[in-house]
Amino acid sequence: MPPAVSQSDTSGSENTISISTSFNPTSYPARPDLIFSTSDMVIFYAHSQVLRCFPSEAFGKVLWGQNEDHTSMTGSDVIHQISDSSAVFNVILHALYGTSPARNSPSFEILAAAVCRMQFYGINPKDVITTLTPLYHLLLSYAPLFPLDLYSLAGHYGLESLAVATSSHLLSYPILSVSDEMAERMGPIYLKRLFCLHFSRINALKQTLLTAPYPHPPTKECTFTQQKALTRAWALASAYLAWDARPGKR
Repeated sequence: MPPAVSQSDTSGSENTISISTSFNPTSYPARPDLIFSTSDMVIFYAHSQVLRCFPSEAFGKVLWGQNEDHTSMTGSDVIHQISDSSAVFNVILHALYGTSPARNSPSFEILAAAVCRMQFYGINPKDVITTLTPLYHLLLSYAPLFPLDLYSLAGHYGLESLAVATSSHLLSYPILSVSDEMAERMGPIYLKRLFCLHFSRINALKQTLLTAPYPHPPTKECTFTQQKALTRAWALASAYLAWDARPGKR
């Protein structure tokens, strides 16, 4: 959950209001004209001008629903209820503003949940997760810990750059242990790429192993006969290693 400032009710009741430290009335020079309240009762202040910067107007379903009069979306007297937690919503707003939620230390599960919820708010993940955005790099920082989950997430939403960058962490992954659910999530294209990555790696290893060292002019320390014996030993050992090589084998 992102840090929030709590304000007590002056009437002496036990009610408190938590306000996001990243998106409060003084977070940006421009005066906010949108107020959101998350499922865990944290208030976020935002700017409609930022939300309109995207091809599909973000938050359209939340702000005005089926109402074509978009002027009703703004106004500090309206608090829009959000069904997501403050931790997830915080990541989504940071993505729209092009800022990093890293200081809130969101877990990978929170980041993944935020990406999955973007389409509900009319946000295309491809628009806010690119190699130039902080969210891309924050997601990529989890690649060593959750390589398959991140690769599947990237494949599901067509985030090719993120999938490619993550794939290097899957070279030693036991590919046959990929579940049906995970395979379906990443989709046929990225599943095929993952298999091709593993098998091309094995073929490259076999080609390297089966190429014996090139002979050199004989010397007193290493005669031509000794080189032939070494070549035979190399061939036997490399054939054994190449035969046993397979995805996930360390």
